[in-house]
Amino acid sequence: QYLNKNIKYPVVPQEQGIQGRVIIQFVVDKDGTITDPVVVRSVDPYLDKEALRVINQMPKWKPGELEDGTKVAVYFTVPVMFRLQ
Repeated sequence: QYLNKNIKYPVVPQEQGIQGRVIIQFVVDKDGTITDPVVVRSVDPYLDKEALRVINQMPKWKPGELEDGTKVAVYFTVPVMFRLQ
């Protein structure tokens, strides 16, 4: 929901009819902060940049937890869809 509300389709790829799924990988830190986001599957430089912008502005996540309750950093992969209507 957060992604759908906050993504702004860049003008250049929109005009060129470019669409697709950008895959972003990042770490959810022990305190829930998103760190080190990287594009693991690119579609277009403009779309990649927008996907990274939105991921970087996301609110904190619930951190990973071991069975004993210890908070741990976790790798996460998220697809960001860009689809023209």
